[in-house]
Amino acid sequence: MISGKLILTVGDDETLRQILVEQLQLNGEFRIKEALTGKEALQYTEKQYFDGVLLDVELNDFNAYEICCQMRKNGVKAPIIIISDANNDQDTILALDSGANDFVVKPIKIAILLARLRAHIRQHEQNEHAVLNFGTYSFRPGDKVLLDIKTNKEIRLTDKETAIIKFLYLSSGQVVSKSVLLDEVWGYNAGMTTHTLETHVYRLRQKIERDPSKTELLVTEANGYRLAV
Repeated sequence: MISGKLILTVGDDETLRQILVEQLQLNGEFRIKEALTGKEALQYTEKQYFDGVLLDVELNDFNAYEICCQMRKNGVKAPIIIISDANNDQDTILALDSGANDFVVKPIKIAILLARLRAHIRQHEQNEHAVLNFGTYSFRPGDKVLLDIKTNKEIRLTDKETAIIKFLYLSSGQVVSKSVLLDEVWGYNAGMTTHTLETHVYRLRQKIERDPSKTELLVTEANGYRLAV
């Protein structure tokens, strides 16, 4: 099972890096990959998807703003937060113009940084470029594809199947009633019944569950469903 969102921390400030790693991993909410240099960061983001990037301005090899800009040119869509000890408008402008989502000034308040990171990730997950992980799957709503990371097998989804998974995922493991899911996926349509939804869920389980008769991911609850995330 994939557990926690994958965050890339970039910077050679060992004290800050240790604090970030410790706090990010504290509750199992995040997984961490560390890059000490801008070069490493670019190599990692070319090979792997990250849910967020924390980029310290203090880098020995590259300008952090250039690294951020290059990541965007390379197709990185995930939220990037630049951390700096320069508290002035010019640095804020440089960070945002380079493609960063946010600019945080040292000394950082970890609780606020994490809250901002969560907020940017939630916003990013709403758009078509997001990659959402659950179970052993990497889910690309924009492409209507599930990739089983263990087997490297791609599963094609219909529009409705994609919408069902995405809405349940964004509900963060909470139970969604059948009526709410019908409204969200099909919109207001008096002719739609819960049987329509149940049929789509049945077909979806045939695609994603190891044993569709013993559901582990798309779970039935009292008058609704939840996605195990």
